[in-house]
Amino acid sequence: MKRVGIIGAMELEVEALKAQMNVRQTYTRASMEFFSGSLNDTDVVIVRSGVGKVNAALCAQILVDVFQVTHIINTGVAGSLNADLDIGDILVSEEAIYHDMDVRVFGYPIGQVPSMDVVGFPANKDMIRIAIETCLEVNPDINVRSGRVATGDQFISSKEVKEAIIANVKGDCAEMEGAAIAHAAYLSHVPFVIIRAISDKADDSAEMDYPTFEREAAKHSANLVAHMICKL
Repeated sequence: MKRVGIIGAMELEVEALKAQMNVRQTYTRASMEFFSGSLNDTDVVIVRSGVGKVNAALCAQILVDVFQVTHIINTGVAGSLNADLDIGDILVSEEAIYHDMDVRVFGYPIGQVPSMDVVGFPANKDMIRIAIETCLEVNPDINVRSGRVATGDQFISSKEVKEAIIANVKGDCAEMEGAAIAHAAYLSHVPFVIIRAISDKADDSAEMDYPTFEREAAKHSANLVAHMICKL
């Protein structure tokens, strides 16, 4: 049976989805609340992971081990690293990579976890296609494209740091959870996709733009997720 795990880092990113779902039970694991029920006639578990890679990976593995989810969607906001991605646009992950994993001294490229067989963690192709098609249907005024999600434990608000991430891992957006969720899903052989609404430009203007556009960006991302789960 299909069961979709939906992860957001902050309450804002999941409150719109929770408001639409029929909650049957609530569970607490690792101090996280997991809401189990249905959304648009689809069996779902929705959870706020908290910010950062450890919270995100732990959350994803609980969804797999405890709730036996068959798919994982990570929804939220991100800063743009691509000049073609403006505030309000949506990026659907082709893959996710750590921008702060650096073991070059042992011959690995920036982003690759030692002993892993991939540098970036590839999202499920069917989920990518469905996400883009659904976004075009439900958010027709929003520009959507696929690309690479770059993840690290820092909020990017410096032009110099932004340019370094682009040079090192060629990411299209920067955020703090995606690659960790992708990593857990990849190891557990669970198909996933990451959806990011652009809230800022990940540069010196980010501190001002993020609180201004965060709520609207998260709303568009949640609208996409609520409609795409029926098609998985």
